[in-house]
Amino acid sequence: MTPGSAQDRSTGVLVVGAGEAGVNLALALRGGGYEPAILVVGNEPDPPYNRPPLSKDFLNSLVTEEDLSLREPQLYREQRIDVLSGTEIVALEVGDAGSGSAETTEGFIHFDRVVLATGARARELPVPGAQLDGVHYLRDLTDARRLRHDLDRAERVVVIGAGFIGLEAAAVVNARGIPVTVVGREERVLERVGSAPLSEYLVAAHESAGVDFVMGAQVSELTGAEGRVTGVRLADGRTLAADLVIAGIGAVPNIELARSIGLTCEGGIVVDRRCRTSNPHVLAIGDCTTTAHPHRPDSLLALESVQSAINQAKVAAMELIGGEEAGENVPWFWSNQASLKIQIAGVSHGYEQAVVRTSEKDSGLTVLYYLDGQLIAGDCVNRPSEFLAIKRALAKNMTIDPSLAVDVATPLKKLVSPRKG
Repeated sequence: MTPGSAQDRSTGVLVVGAGEAGVNLALALRGGGYEPAILVVGNEPDPPYNRPPLSKDFLNSLVTEEDLSLREPQLYREQRIDVLSGTEIVALEVGDAGSGSAETTEGFIHFDRVVLATGARARELPVPGAQLDGVHYLRDLTDARRLRHDLDRAERVVVIGAGFIGLEAAAVVNARGIPVTVVGREERVLERVGSAPLSEYLVAAHESAGVDFVMGAQVSELTGAEGRVTGVRLADGRTLAADLVIAGIGAVPNIELARSIGLTCEGGIVVDRRCRTSNPHVLAIGDCTTTAHPHRPDSLLALESVQSAINQAKVAAMELIGGEEAGENVPWFWSNQASLKIQIAGVSHGYEQAVVRTSEKDSGLTVLYYLDGQLIAGDCVNRPSEFLAIKRALAKNMTIDPSLAVDVATPLKKLVSPRKG
């Protein structure tokens, strides 16, 4: 890692954002033979780090901050990649051919090409009391440090949001022996991610471990005393006692720089399959982007995952150096919640049919999703071999006959077959 000021610097490629997407882009460029200078600029004070453990092992004190390092500093030096942490880019100018300059808090950076990997920030609670002490978000390392410290004295926790972050945090809190309640606005957990069988399975598992759920509830206010949160008031008048609140209600893409240079943004920065924005000389990757929905051509989709960031980084690198176009990649995701390992392959949104595979031989679950009779995605809980079978089928543009998939006695990998039509 190269320390120093951003003032009067010049580079071949400027990467705005030092997360998974930005770092992997820089490494993919070097791996593809790109020789000019590469500068990765991040606004967080910490060097690039791995985010997924923040809501799991780091929050549970199973890993240290050193364990979170995305890459060893020596690797950046060896690959001639400069990384500037704690540096905010406040303005951006891009010319017709993609070259331009960035104004930072320390000076100016001149570049030949720029890639936006600005990520996303936690969505804040839009209710009175959200600024009280004891109210936490969990998006970055600073958030995780504060939350881990505050959990040491917590006696009752409420998690607002029943998505992956909320469920992961609730599992950690529960494992520490602290009473925890999850409050969700939707009628079921992960409602926008998977089917009812998946939601029911996860709730049953968490409840059996001691987690409470209040679903279909609207938070109207956070109550407090002497500046610290004391409860979560719901729209129906109930108040849930809490001396610590974790809000996991989604993320807001960081698109301000993109908008300042006139890029099209709908939810996130709109990119095509080659990571090109509405200005084809400017690329964007990672959680700040949206792209064409795989099953609904007129819709856009945000794929917020480490694997999506890595895939986009590879595609963008090839676009910059003029290499062979990267092949299609199957989106996949994972979430660890106590003893539950959830693995998802493909995008189920828009499915028409779901097939559930359960067995008395194990406590796992698999849900297969179909559109027009063809496999489009699958959710697996504690079923790694079935997850791999689904992922490989999708990667090879193959399917699994839904009428055969209900036979749990047959291994899923033996049911993979060519698509019809």
